[in-house]
Amino acid sequence: MKFSTVLGALAALTTVSAVKVNPLPAPRNITWGNSGAIPVKQLKLRTDSQGGQHATLNLAWERAWDSIITLQWVPAAIEAPIPHFQPFPTGSATKRAAAKAIHNVQVTVVDPNADLQHGVDESYTLEVTDSDGYVEIHAQTIWGAMHAFTTLQQLIISDGQGGLIIEQPVTIQDAPLYPYRGIMVDTGRNFISVRKILEQIDGLALSKMNVLHWHLDDAQSWPMQMRTYPEMTKDAYSAREQYSRSDMLRVIAYARSRGVRVIPEVDMPGHSVSGWQQVDPEIVACANSWWSNDNWPLHTAVEPNPGQLDIIYPKTYEVVKNVYSELSDIFQDNWFHVGADEIQPGCYNFSSHVQDWFAEDPSRTYNDLAQYWVDHAVPIFRSSGSNRRIMMWEDIALSAEAANDVPKDIVLQSWNNGLGNIANLTARGYDVVVSSSDFMYLDCGKGGFVTNDPRYDVMSNPSGDVTFNYQGAGGSWCAPYKTWQRIYDYDFTTNLTDTQKKHILGAESPLWSEQVDDVSISNEMWPRAAALAELVWSGNRDKNGQKRTTELTQRLLNFREYLVANNVMAGMLVSKYCLQHPHACDFYYNQTVIT
Repeated sequence: MKFSTVLGALAALTTVSAVKVNPLPAPRNITWGNSGAIPVKQLKLRTDSQGGQHATLNLAWERAWDSIITLQWVPAAIEAPIPHFQPFPTGSATKRAAAKAIHNVQVTVVDPNADLQHGVDESYTLEVTDSDGYVEIHAQTIWGAMHAFTTLQQLIISDGQGGLIIEQPVTIQDAPLYPYRGIMVDTGRNFISVRKILEQIDGLALSKMNVLHWHLDDAQSWPMQMRTYPEMTKDAYSAREQYSRSDMLRVIAYARSRGVRVIPEVDMPGHSVSGWQQVDPEIVACANSWWSNDNWPLHTAVEPNPGQLDIIYPKTYEVVKNVYSELSDIFQDNWFHVGADEIQPGCYNFSSHVQDWFAEDPSRTYNDLAQYWVDHAVPIFRSSGSNRRIMMWEDIALSAEAANDVPKDIVLQSWNNGLGNIANLTARGYDVVVSSSDFMYLDCGKGGFVTNDPRYDVMSNPSGDVTFNYQGAGGSWCAPYKTWQRIYDYDFTTNLTDTQKKHILGAESPLWSEQVDDVSISNEMWPRAAALAELVWSGNRDKNGQKRTTELTQRLLNFREYLVANNVMAGMLVSKYCLQHPHACDFYYNQTVIT
């Protein structure tokens, strides 16, 4: 099947003007020649890498080449016919009558055995000349070489006559700004099939992101089949909405073969009832309470359904250890996310163990209770091996009920209060993954998901109620919707010192699934997550320090078409007119207005 969005214009491309090849994410440094299109024939991989992970590299190239020849890709926008508009050219190419064809991809990998773990070298160089007859790629690791293949997939396009070309000679030196570049998929609120999880991994790989944060469970369901406690999947939504051990291993292997790490999350002690209660109901506090957003003094959860692990009950830690050990045997990445967000004090009014513990010493606070969890759970999480690094949500260190002393080697994921929390955490010496909800939450702005909300029973927009559809019971607390421009324009290191900036490991866009399932996940995730991909790969500013949001526009619109061509069902961002007429739909004629 050939991708034919603009087949009607193809015949003119090689004789009139260059297609605007514009890979995403933008490379850190890209230099185009001007000697015109170079024919591409059957490309064969030649590599200096032998042994080690050579087979993985070979398979990656086979996938890349298959995509190139199958799609016969053409960027969806050609030269803009609108007077006065200057699209962002890749060069002033002209027709070359007898360019030497390219037949080989020569890859040199310095360390073919480097593991896919946090901080692995992902840099690469790629060079195509009009005389050598091959593409030359140098990379420190196979993971960097894979990124080079991904770039090459966007550089090789159809010539409109059944052949392939590289638009013109090009030299690229590339490496990511940040080692952590990811998305989060939530399979606890609604089940997401393995097929759709693999689709998200394809989107990650195509956009050079390298982390799938898999929020496996939540209070609502426990979908993972466990050998230790098989009864836990009584709280899966159904027998077909479960992940077997082989399902989880399949996701991990599929991701690894595409340079993507899978970091699992089991959220605890908050957001924990399903599964756990099947092992021992006493492990869980407030499981059968009303969540009480309508009566705040009785409040037990931020959303239905309530339930938290009982921090004082001794058996809690026995079960946590067994569950964590089994999942650590499956998910062997060095990192494991253990949640620790949104602990609700009211839930523990239902725990005799916690209430007795408070009664023993009236000076104890909920901060001490959180510290009890840290002191007793963290040693369990460290027990999986010396390479294990723990990741938690920032609440454990910043909320009103935060622990008094959270170890500095725990990576904290910052989701609230934007730049303020980032500055706070990095000033205290924590490594941070940025996921600020005001900028990066992909599920925001769809209205409240809880039912029977009387605030919607109004015959006009209640302008006097500033919380409507933004906060509070049932509302879309993180509205409005986060557009790709909102994501891309987020300068999350603003006002940080150089020392603080070193603690920023990268960023991740979460997609919580209260209103997401297989039908909508890819449409909600992509291509907005690709805007984040460029932000954390090469940044949002040009060499002069100016925001390049306007420049990204056409790159992102084309990339959306490319995702869909590769069977990642990304949502549409604009009318097709805007896609085919670059920058005709800009808000300002002045394309440097964003600074």
